[in-house]
Amino acid sequence: MSGVGARTGATPLPIILGLALAFAVTVVDPLVLSLNLPQVSQALHVPPQVVGLLGGAATLVMAASVLAAGRIGDAVGLKRLLMLGLAVVTVVDLLSTLSPGYGFLLAMRFLIGLGMTALLGVPLALLKVSVAPEKRPVAIGVLMAVYVVLCGVIPPFTGWAVAAVGWRVVFLIAPVLCLVSLGLTARYVPESPVQQGRRLDMAGVVLIGVTLLAFVVGLAEAQNGVTRPGTWGPLAGGTVLAVLCVLHARRVPEPALDPALFRSTPFTVALAATLTLNFLCAGLGIVLGQFGSRVLSLSPESIGLLYLPGTVLIAGAVVLAGRLVEKYTPRPVMVTGLLVMATGGLLMAGTAGPGMAVWLLVPAIWLSNLGAVVTSASVSETVLSQAPPGHSGTVASVQMAFAVTGAALGPTVYLLLLNLFFRREWLADAESRGLSATRAERAVDAVRSGMAQSPGSTVYDPNLLRQASGLDLGLDFADGLRLTMLTVSVLPLVVAAAAFWMMPRREKHRT
Repeated sequence: MSGVGARTGATPLPIILGLALAFAVTVVDPLVLSLNLPQVSQALHVPPQVVGLLGGAATLVMAASVLAAGRIGDAVGLKRLLMLGLAVVTVVDLLSTLSPGYGFLLAMRFLIGLGMTALLGVPLALLKVSVAPEKRPVAIGVLMAVYVVLCGVIPPFTGWAVAAVGWRVVFLIAPVLCLVSLGLTARYVPESPVQQGRRLDMAGVVLIGVTLLAFVVGLAEAQNGVTRPGTWGPLAGGTVLAVLCVLHARRVPEPALDPALFRSTPFTVALAATLTLNFLCAGLGIVLGQFGSRVLSLSPESIGLLYLPGTVLIAGAVVLAGRLVEKYTPRPVMVTGLLVMATGGLLMAGTAGPGMAVWLLVPAIWLSNLGAVVTSASVSETVLSQAPPGHSGTVASVQMAFAVTGAALGPTVYLLLLNLFFRREWLADAESRGLSATRAERAVDAVRSGMAQSPGSTVYDPNLLRQASGLDLGLDFADGLRLTMLTVSVLPLVVAAAAFWMMPRREKHRT
């Protein structure tokens, strides 16, 4: 069945709300897991080297399979695929609440990634076929505003629930959102036109997925040493696979990732922006959970509350961003959003410390979230305007492939940088106290072992620190976080400069 909401008389708001809830699941589910990962890891005895993979497993699968989802949606119907994805996420998350160990949960995270793949580009693609082009920027703004509100309200609620009931409640949030979205989608969202006879480049999808997996595994292993075969082997293999991806895409008639799309400079810059903002948001969530619980002694509900202030202001700002994109072009909105994200990162880099006031984290998180959603609004309009009729799912899936690639790499790279800088700081701390590196490492390992053996403690206990040869690990960890945030904040500044110089300054005809 073919239909466009603006032309069939369908009410736009229920359509936008149903699609927004589905899209929000892909953000909320990994976010609440990242924020509560210390509690989940402690309860299931997750090895340190697996923590980053557990936090990014779902997004890794989404990155590997989202390109296939876009083409499948164009071939079988976007609405049908979306509803299937909502059902899969509901069932798998309910199974996750029964996890007896981290191995089972890791398998569920990989499986839920398949379900959430259909909730990424498909809602935006359905928005393109359901809303008139001249109203699309505002509709995108409203969609982003809904998920911003959810990202502000759900983390503190989940934190309270985890403290009261336990970590398993983390996996009950997405099923509630999915069931509401299912009802609205089935009732109000029209089906997209079906493109018959389209081929799926499964070889290309597999190549892209294995390439990303190799890079993530290599970066995760880098925490144990850059010169180890477990580090450089996957990274070298990923580089070779990336070259094979390019060669394959040039040989097949309908590649999973069409190189022709990248001939458009605005499209390419928009993809760089979406990779950047998702990388920063995913990484911030996981280091915030580590820093908040281990150094600031914050409870899960307190960490979740950090996302709540300013939520309404962010929601209003993203609706305004949609109107500005409609009135002008995506360029100034994209540049502004990226600069705001960089400001949030630099603010945390300048203020993080073991004795910092918690309220200082609020503006840093608020600025990061504000910049992310404002950038997202301009990115989505830029990408969707490039989609020819009948190919909305395919083009939107390319955007989401870059988005989840950033989200998959974020936790791994942030933890890699944090661990590297943390090690550098406690080694310098030990040298200033006249301790050998070997003795200092034994002291740090003793603290970590003591934390692991104390189920009720997730922080660096001052008494334990004094036993660790007097090392000030709280300060060392905070300094490592500051250097991490300073390093990653360079990325949005670079992409903002590219957007400023390479994006068009005049409005073009919107399709």
